Amino acid sequence: MRVFMNRQTITKIINVANELLQAGSSTAASTTEHIAAAFVVNRMDLLPEGYEHVVEAWRRLDRWQHLVNHIRNDEIHRIHWPDIDVLNP
Repeated sequence: MRVFMNRQTITKIINVANELLQAGSSTAASTTEHIAAAFVVNRMDLLPEGYEHVVEAWRRLDRWQHLVNHIRNDEIHRIHWPDIDVLNP
């Protein structure tokens, strides 16, 4: 059951990360999912309101910290990074 829950949670975090990259800081995700997604994409500007301090946000993740590390190390290919045109920003 725990493996399924982790897989389900990992998929949710990845989906929220992709949503944040497309829509900005607004999401219907839980606060913890939102924080985890911001860490996955290394965008502290996407942290939810009230979590401007990075350490406080990281501590909020508690048991989810290992999931963020797993996604960054093994599933980052599932993140849909926006196209950036460096010649025409």
